[in-house]
Amino acid sequence: MAIKVIAQLREVKIGKNPGKKFVMRPKKVFQEAATHSGISSGVIKAAWDAAGEVIRTWATEGHSIPLPGLGTMRFGVRSKAVEKLEDVKANLISVRRIIFTPNVDVKDELKNTSIQITCLDEDGNVLKRVTSGDSGDIEDNENGGENQNSDSNSGTDIPPVINP
Repeated sequence: MAIKVIAQLREVKIGKNPGKKFVMRPKKVFQEAATHSGISSGVIKAAWDAAGEVIRTWATEGHSIPLPGLGTMRFGVRSKAVEKLEDVKANLISVRRIIFTPNVDVKDELKNTSIQITCLDEDGNVLKRVTSGDSGDIEDNENGGENQNSDSNSGTDIPPVINP
């Protein structure tokens, strides 16, 4: 099994270096799900949208959301820790976060799955195909990932407090 990614030449108008670039995107989720389930892509999209609304509502209420077969997601904040009650202020929060914790099976499968990239020109013609040969390392978002801060007074992940 492999993760299939399309890299299509497109005009990129934002960022520091606009111009024609190869932009990667996964294959179409709803079409794949329809093929595997026998359910129409329209019905799958409607169910996906409804589930997304419920997940967003629960997450913004401070719940950890189980995503069957995948893991859990929750919202949180990165903030500084303080010793005194009078020092607790909103400006201690440095960033809001979406935290996804994959289950062990998903992490293992991702680590052991190759990635296949199909490069397309602007008209959708195949230019070349590439298969990954990397080590399969996975960024660990639970431990800060690439944004981990070495400052011992920051880097505390806490879920948001929701007023009853």
